[in-house]
Amino acid sequence: MEGHWTFLLFILIVSYMQLIECVPNFSEGNDMEIIRQITAVIENTVEVRLLNVDPGKATNRTVVTFVGSPAHVVEAAFQAIKKAGELIDMSKHKGAHPRMGATDVCPLIPIANISMEETAAWAVKLAKRVGDELQLPIYLYEAAQPNTTRNNLSIIRAGEYEGFFKKIHLPEWKPDFGPATMDAKRGATVIGARDFLVAYNVNLNTTSTRRANAIAFDVREAGRVKKENGKPVKDANGEPVHIPGSLKFVKAIGWYIEEYGIAQISINLTNISQTPVHIAFDECCLKATERGVRVTGSELVGLIPLKAMLDAGKYFLLKQKRSIGVSEKELIKIAIKSMGLDEIAPFKPQERIIEYMLTKKEDSKLVRMSLLDFADETASESPAPGGGSISAYVGALGASLGTMVANLSAHKPGWDEQWQVFSDWAAKGQACKQELLRLVDADTAAFNKIMEAFALPKSTAEEKAQRTAAIQIATRFAIEIPFKVMETSAAAMDLLHAMVLNGNPNSVTDAGVGVLCIRAAVMGAFMNVRINATGYQDKTFVTDIITKGRAIEAEVMAVETNILAILNEKIGI
Repeated sequence: MEGHWTFLLFILIVSYMQLIECVPNFSEGNDMEIIRQITAVIENTVEVRLLNVDPGKATNRTVVTFVGSPAHVVEAAFQAIKKAGELIDMSKHKGAHPRMGATDVCPLIPIANISMEETAAWAVKLAKRVGDELQLPIYLYEAAQPNTTRNNLSIIRAGEYEGFFKKIHLPEWKPDFGPATMDAKRGATVIGARDFLVAYNVNLNTTSTRRANAIAFDVREAGRVKKENGKPVKDANGEPVHIPGSLKFVKAIGWYIEEYGIAQISINLTNISQTPVHIAFDECCLKATERGVRVTGSELVGLIPLKAMLDAGKYFLLKQKRSIGVSEKELIKIAIKSMGLDEIAPFKPQERIIEYMLTKKEDSKLVRMSLLDFADETASESPAPGGGSISAYVGALGASLGTMVANLSAHKPGWDEQWQVFSDWAAKGQACKQELLRLVDADTAAFNKIMEAFALPKSTAEEKAQRTAAIQIATRFAIEIPFKVMETSAAAMDLLHAMVLNGNPNSVTDAGVGVLCIRAAVMGAFMNVRINATGYQDKTFVTDIITKGRAIEAEVMAVETNILAILNEKIGI
């Protein structure tokens, strides 16, 4: 039965499993043994994966990131908060970052198949348990806090650890859970649910906290208090009037980091779809220059989504009027260098990008191989990788050739006015290539799942039913993967057609070879669709997908004939 349940777990993880991320901030950044003991309890929790541990000496604070199913993440968070309270003494804590407890803040973040409302409910469960069982003062924040007057972290934490001995006794600051008495050793903790937040520091060529703060006030959404004759201006209600900063969804302060010998603008980006990291960086550069200060680089705290890095790479390439249709690796490299993310310490994408941290190496075993190893693996006595994976790889090569011609055309001397058109084509080719490379391993995984399903026991009626169900699920997967290869490869044919017609004439035959690759990929993948469909019981699904497959194959072959006629005419002999 092990293979059966492994397969079902695979399907659940891909399609249905709820995932949340937890990013607790612990008030210890120097004693690595204390940090290790805290992270050990997280690692020892089942179905939880520790992604990142980011200690800061000057801030005396460590940001930890882990993911998993909600119940298990909440368990890991509880144990980590408990351990931090045992090991950290807040009465002796000093650091540059605002703080109020051994576990200062513990947010839960929805990642997959779970709403913010559901995530907030889990945060409330965690907060109640910590308050009840550990007798620790707990405040809810962001989506977990129904009281909008106290859902902002900076407002809750105002006064910090030292000020909370009085603040906690005020009626309006009674904790949501736990005792209304400040714990001298452990402090108090803020627990909540929020959207994905990027913690990001911009490095300056100054040691002045005042100048760093001035730039922070320039860019942050809250801006600065308006003053006249050195005194705050107040509105009709007696509240300070604010001059808003230039960036929405940005919180920022300036500080001096003795460890680095520089001042930084410490930024929280609370909505990176509206204000992405590259925009924040460029705006800091602009405002710093206006104040006679220079940005020298930046620093990421914790993890960042892949899309944020790719978008940054594209942004800086577009500013140079260069093609954005380059590899994922190259886009990330451009982003790192453009924002100086490696100024203070090496920036390792595999350790800082959340999707890379979640990806297991065995999920991309084939595409990680050298050409020689891949050929040897294919030629071995094992039936996988077979024609399906090879079709996907041939399609990836075809898309790569079209992308190459587009990039050469974008950079061709004398064609400068067309760079954007060719950049767009190259970006489309890169997207096709990336997807087809993913499908190389996915096709072999689909084949292996069928073999696992057929190997299940079938002694009893229940086992037979489970085996049949597993075979059918695996078979459908093995039909859909090569069909996706067909669709993705066919999409690359438009690119190749455009490159044969209008691309760099010196590379027209490269585009022609790409056309032949796409034809082979589509026909090869369709063979796999058809052979796997013979074992699938849902005949309505089979009829539909075969009809669609025949239409794709016919269209690709017709386009190929047309493109090769144009190509042969251009070659001339």
